[in-house]
Amino acid sequence: MTSETDKKALLGQLRIDRSESPPSAGSRRRTWIIAAGVALATLAAAGVWFALAARAAPAVHTVTARSIGAGGGGASVLDATGYVTARRQATVSAQITGTVAAVLIEEGDHVKEGQVIGRLEDTAQRAALAQAQAALHSAQALLQQAQAQLAQSQRDVKRDEDLVQRKLISEQAVEQARTQVATQTAQLESQRRQIDLAAANVRAAQVQLDYCTVRAPFTGIVIAKAAQVGEIISPLSAGGGFTRTGIGTLVDMDSLEIEVDVNEAYINRVQPGQRVESVLNAYPDWRIPSHVIAIIPTADRSKATVKVRIGLDVKDNRIVPDMGVRVSFLEAGKGAEDAHERPRGVLVPAAALRKDGDQDIVFVLQGRRAQRRVVTLGGPSGDSRQLLSGVSPGESVIVDAPADLRDGAAVSEARP
Repeated sequence: MTSETDKKALLGQLRIDRSESPPSAGSRRRTWIIAAGVALATLAAAGVWFALAARAAPAVHTVTARSIGAGGGGASVLDATGYVTARRQATVSAQITGTVAAVLIEEGDHVKEGQVIGRLEDTAQRAALAQAQAALHSAQALLQQAQAQLAQSQRDVKRDEDLVQRKLISEQAVEQARTQVATQTAQLESQRRQIDLAAANVRAAQVQLDYCTVRAPFTGIVIAKAAQVGEIISPLSAGGGFTRTGIGTLVDMDSLEIEVDVNEAYINRVQPGQRVESVLNAYPDWRIPSHVIAIIPTADRSKATVKVRIGLDVKDNRIVPDMGVRVSFLEAGKGAEDAHERPRGVLVPAAALRKDGDQDIVFVLQGRRAQRRVVTLGGPSGDSRQLLSGVSPGESVIVDAPADLRDGAAVSEARP
């Protein structure tokens, strides 16, 4: 009996407890549905993000189309860049070494030729001038003394000649009187030469005194004040230490011109007297009529360029030395009777053009969208191209547009 009971107890311990029921099929289905929904939402968000990124407006660079027909200026055959230079510019110094006693200029002052712009300490020079003048006065007094002695000797000769005729004195006495006159005449001439020497010393001393006054060598504008009162200036100094080389720097604004370096491969497009249009970097909307003065007959081997001098036909206070400038060499103008045949249009960089089948097109920035334009090409102008139609002056043309850019596409203008 007991053994039977123990067997049942052991079997009861081995029986599986099914009081906790397993999850139902519906519960498992809901879990899978939620997980799938989360995954789909994630994929949808990623798709939206990539779509928005793909549709973001590309940044483009633009240039302003320049007119070439207004005023009958003609088309440009070559463009170049250079700088405004002054043909007359000088650092004004004294011709002697000295201490600055006065500086009478400031930057921006207009000065006239010969105007005093500075003075040096001149005590020693004034003393040397006074000494030379005293020596001159002394020589002049000795001349008067020699003249009086010669006059007396000449009277003695006349008197002795009268006495010798009356046999009152010998011929020897007359000869001695004549010798005395000749000697004093020579002394008188020597004294005159001494006066000339003294006068030259006075002039030399005056020149040294004048060197202490610094004057403007030409009419111009002061662009630099280089010395102060108490400093030493010297024309032989290299400017180191406490020694200056000059009082200030003057520029003759009427001598301003432009110097540009032209690639030697294109120098055949430039001729003396050729009309030029100059644009200062500081005033991009101001076109200055100019002309070629000369082509400097030498080339720069390292840069393969030839220097060209360009004269400005308009003088203006806005033009100052060392300003950057862009110049366009214009084609030779036609006669007045052919003015109506001159090409009209605009200039744009060659990089703005592209081919679409058999059509030449550009893209123009209109608001925030790219507008496709079919254009008619003219002749080349350096790195630019003439457009006879399709683009108006002042419009913003897209340069190096993306290959997939389409008409009406949203774009943004790149910041420089």
